[in-house]
Amino acid sequence: MLNDYLLGLDDLKTLHQYLHDVPYDVIRNKLYTCYDLFDDFDPYDPMSFNRCLDTRVFMHVTKTGKQSTSRRENVARGIHDTCILNAMQAFLHDYDQVQVVGVMGGHAMHRTDDAYRQTVMISKKLTELGFLMISGGGPGAMEATHLGAWMAGRTDEEVDDALKMLAPAPTFKSQGWLSTAFDVIIKYPQSQYKSLSIPTWYYGHEPPTIFATHIAKFFNNSIREDTILTEAYGGLIYMPGSAGTLQEVFQEAVQDHYVSLGYASPMVFVGKQYWTETVPVWPFIQFMMETGQYKNLVLDLCDTIDEIVESIVNFRFSRPPKK
Repeated sequence: MLNDYLLGLDDLKTLHQYLHDVPYDVIRNKLYTCYDLFDDFDPYDPMSFNRCLDTRVFMHVTKTGKQSTSRRENVARGIHDTCILNAMQAFLHDYDQVQVVGVMGGHAMHRTDDAYRQTVMISKKLTELGFLMISGGGPGAMEATHLGAWMAGRTDEEVDDALKMLAPAPTFKSQGWLSTAFDVIIKYPQSQYKSLSIPTWYYGHEPPTIFATHIAKFFNNSIREDTILTEAYGGLIYMPGSAGTLQEVFQEAVQDHYVSLGYASPMVFVGKQYWTETVPVWPFIQFMMETGQYKNLVLDLCDTIDEIVESIVNFRFSRPPKK
């Protein structure tokens, strides 16, 4: 049975060729940019989206299987993801751990929603204060996170102008979703501020946001999920979301309960009515804390942008020593 999992000499020869034939760089020594992933995109040619690297790789993943049974494909993906992880760690080396703040929230959030603008402004203010914003790198709240970081250093009026430019394509399913985003970055070029997105080809039907200056795109979604939660030492901000966001709430709660990373990072829930009534996670976590089922959690429930920013900033300057 063991031989079924080992690569023989002939397998190694075909593997070498396979690594050259896949539509992605197996051994990649740097993170992606939007210009890498959307290399052939032409805003005036909607069909050009299908020629882009990001789409070509997703089509390859669809063909070979999200959970591939091909040993060669799994080796190729594994090497790629390891290289991306190494490149990401090298990028993060320039930041203090508590400078890294994650935003979790629904991919279905519209660009025209009040919550989208709120997310943009939270991210903008934190970026201007020296934080590095990270997210899952998709549409909705994730895109808003990186748009906020992209617009850091600019006026609120310029932010509203960017939002107005995006409004005709409110979701990633809307025609012009990608082209309107490119319109924004052309009008408002990249400044000195950075952000890191961590998307996955596992959910490749959702294109990654182009507002992230650095993109660590993985094949393995479990690596991607764990990476977001473990790297956001400075805190996690939870915008309204659905099942995926709830999963990330309880993943982080377990991590903080056991102080797995040396100390518990703040979990900031945005929207008192949402998290206490619509999706009553807050009272449940409070109950778990009161009964001792959860320990060590650092929690906050906020409504306003200033409250959220203050919560993250306060933790940065009052961080407890690692256990």
